[in-house]
Amino acid sequence: MQQQSLFDAPDDRPLASRMRPRTLDEFVGQTHLLGPGKILRTLIESDRVSSMIFWGPPGVGKTTLARIIAGRTRAAFIDFSAVTSGIKEIRAVMQQAEQSRRFGEKTILFVDEIHRFNKAQQDAFLPYVEKGSIILIGATTENPSFEVNAALLSRCKVFVLNALTADELTGLVRRTLTDPRGFGGTRVVMDDDLPGLIAAFANGDARTALSTLEMAVLNGDRAADGTVTVSRDLLAQCTSKKSLLYDKTGEEHYNLISALHKSMRNTDPDAAVYWLARMLEAGEDPLYVARRLVRFASEDIGMADSRALEVAVAAYQACHFLGMPECSVHLTHAVVYLSLAPRSNALYTAYETAKRDALTQLSDPVPLQIRNAPTRLMRELDYGKGYIYAHDTAEKVADMDCLPESLTGKRYYEPTESGSEARAKARLDAVRAWKEARRKEREK
Repeated sequence: MQQQSLFDAPDDRPLASRMRPRTLDEFVGQTHLLGPGKILRTLIESDRVSSMIFWGPPGVGKTTLARIIAGRTRAAFIDFSAVTSGIKEIRAVMQQAEQSRRFGEKTILFVDEIHRFNKAQQDAFLPYVEKGSIILIGATTENPSFEVNAALLSRCKVFVLNALTADELTGLVRRTLTDPRGFGGTRVVMDDDLPGLIAAFANGDARTALSTLEMAVLNGDRAADGTVTVSRDLLAQCTSKKSLLYDKTGEEHYNLISALHKSMRNTDPDAAVYWLARMLEAGEDPLYVARRLVRFASEDIGMADSRALEVAVAAYQACHFLGMPECSVHLTHAVVYLSLAPRSNALYTAYETAKRDALTQLSDPVPLQIRNAPTRLMRELDYGKGYIYAHDTAEKVADMDCLPESLTGKRYYEPTESGSEARAKARLDAVRAWKEARRKEREK
């Protein structure tokens, strides 16, 4: 376990280290795990932790939680790094833990970046976890389903830690400005919205938020009385985003996503890629952009190229797997594809028209012929009477109305001639013509 030297100068430590929460009450975020009465908080407070893995993105408190556990537990706590340790070091620690167990003392072993251990290294832990010689706490930014051995994973409870919200990070930045461990001894002057911009830039990472704040304050304009002024231009320089820094919940956020959407709609891939870069380099959440692309794929392209939806969903998944900056190329792939795909808003207009009718005619009954009839009483009430199984017909289409009587003949989906939707239009036109011919025959 690492110990602090008498010669360490606490004030020289990075701000993120000085502000590391010491108790659960100081901890920011993860209320789904650490809120009052939540399971992880209860386990920590009662010193009944079992082997577990903390999985989440950087800067959300995985190591901090382990240190809080170290401060509360009566067990021996060993801090172990997967980056600098090998099989030899693992076995030495395991032997030490085994000896402690014989004297009735528990050992909690915290392994940071456990995903960096290979299979043989992870296997070295397994017998000691099974015997109870150690309680293993691992931290990882990677999906443990893929990075942790199945046998070891089955003996650990996985707790998923989420990226911090902008409000949580903004609160942390404001508290740091007044906390004695932070800049409480210095009068720092900045515009009210700058903590929120720092939070937006940090993108869920507390360490990034505090490091950005520290850089801004240390490079701020210092007056003779010791007051430090942090300007908007200085903050932009600290984030290397001088012209791009923007509030992801403000007007510019919506202006940029609108510019991206309309550039794609206008078949302008150059403009679309530019607006994409503006958003990503300003710190926008790539998953937000990916979600908008998924919507665009069906709203503006739809049946004209159904492959567009597959590309957009694949881009979202790539963003989830990789994050920034790697996923920027996947978003570019999707943006260019969507920009060049044929256009149809027939699906969008179909739903919007149907929605208006649905809201005004919620009481219209489902036609009897398409109701399910699982009971005798329902059959006696004519549920399902007149239903025609389409597969039993030569045309594979039933001569049967499926809309409520008040909407008979109403059309919502009007396909275009664009791209692949032309085939859908030809098919639907043929079906509608066949049904109309059958209707006229019945009326004779």
